[in-house]
Amino acid sequence: MEKQDFVTIADLSKDEIMYLLDMAKEFENHPNREILKGRIVATLFFEPSTRTRLSFETAANRLGAKVIGFTDAKVTSATKGETLKDTILMVSNYADVIVMRHYIEGAAQYASEVAPVPVVNAGDGAHMHPSQCLLDLYSIYKTQGTLENLNIYLVGDLKYGRTVHSLITAMRHFNPTFHFIAPKELAMPEEYKTYCKDHGIKFCEYTNFDEDVIKDADIIYMTRVQKERFSDLMEYERVKNVYILRREMLSKAKENMRILHPLPRVNEIAYDVDDDPHAYYIQQAGNGLFAREAIFCRTLGISLEEIRNDKTIIK
Repeated sequence: MEKQDFVTIADLSKDEIMYLLDMAKEFENHPNREILKGRIVATLFFEPSTRTRLSFETAANRLGAKVIGFTDAKVTSATKGETLKDTILMVSNYADVIVMRHYIEGAAQYASEVAPVPVVNAGDGAHMHPSQCLLDLYSIYKTQGTLENLNIYLVGDLKYGRTVHSLITAMRHFNPTFHFIAPKELAMPEEYKTYCKDHGIKFCEYTNFDEDVIKDADIIYMTRVQKERFSDLMEYERVKNVYILRREMLSKAKENMRILHPLPRVNEIAYDVDDDPHAYYIQQAGNGLFAREAIFCRTLGISLEEIRNDKTIIK
């Protein structure tokens, strides 16, 4: 069987995306199984993570796999000078699939090229975050009943936000209209605007953020201004609190509109929004479990039919 990496969502067809969402739905119905019993998952996190790491590890455990790995590169042989290539080759001796987060853009692609086992990208610098994108797509699909013809507002750090970059590439199949809301310092990079133009994706840009700008949104996707991506802390201080979504700003929102956020949040969503029916970011994080169970099955060659016929479900 050909090795199935999950490094970017940009390579997936519309049918492949919908297939994965059908898998996620099956796992939401029955998340606890032993379909991966006897498999080993290695989680290599060279960069901090809470939700992504824990949901990948929970997904592996709920499917019967065992988990090895590390959460801090300082406790690995990288501190002794071991190259990423050698680390990947070494871990490949012990695991059936590698889940890796790395601070260098392109690290996951490189790892997939040298590893004999499948590699799953859990975030590479400011580049891509395909597993987050899949759970975002599942969250949008669940709340809107479709992925087609939606008004999606991306707010905040669009320069370094790998989650919004992944979402743009995935939504190319579904005729979205994107609304980019960011200060000039954090505007959507030209390469992604060019991508939109090349793929016929409609988009608008704004620097203001108020109830009138967002009143036609189906999805508002808030992002954190990422302090760790700034070399100039003065610049970070200037932009960190530019956009804060407050409850009173939702007075004109459509009933079906839902607010997403990849988390963690800092100040960009006020806490008075949490109890509003439009808020969906906590449920969104929960959907990560089902999406990542689907990703494991894809990388390990387990089909949707096998999942539907699985007899190892634990009630």
